[in-house]
Amino acid sequence: MSLERDRARLLELLRSLSFERRKVVLASGKESDFYIDCKRTALTAEGHVLIGRLLLERVRGLTPPVRGVGGLTLGADPIASAVALTSFLDGGAGAAVDAFIVRKEPKGHGTGQWIEGRKTLPDGSRVAVIEDVVTTGGSALKAIERCRAEHLVPVACLALVDRQEGGREAIEAQGVPLQALFTRADFMS
Repeated sequence: MSLERDRARLLELLRSLSFERRKVVLASGKESDFYIDCKRTALTAEGHVLIGRLLLERVRGLTPPVRGVGGLTLGADPIASAVALTSFLDGGAGAAVDAFIVRKEPKGHGTGQWIEGRKTLPDGSRVAVIEDVVTTGGSALKAIERCRAEHLVPVACLALVDRQEGGREAIEAQGVPLQALFTRADFMS
């Protein structure tokens, strides 16, 4: 399948499975008249494959290369998994990009980790922060801050959807460019 067809199909899935017109309070605390729950699509087999292909293309376009992809749990988890799996299937272990998960709070027992999957990412590793939906950028900013505190270097933020409500500007103000596969306009037509 071509990437254009993959993108069109992913948008179709997101519209049918993830998009709803209703009043909701978002993670940012803002009220909205529409909601996009990307997990509903990302957790399907087809959605997982499409997300992996499309975001891996974006990851491969980052130079120098990144070693890891991940973000704040829970929204980023299936997306990072899709990219990591696709990277291995695409090029084997030598081309693989590992996934990581940023906890909202440190683990309360054992090692007290903030980041799961950190062992394969040495200090100084370049990483891409993953987001499902960017509104104000709060979740991505927390992930960027935690990555930096753990000596990882966030060089990009890759999102499925940018709601175009100030998140891009907030993320890019931290020196991390945002690339989104879709914007709110893709859902409002």
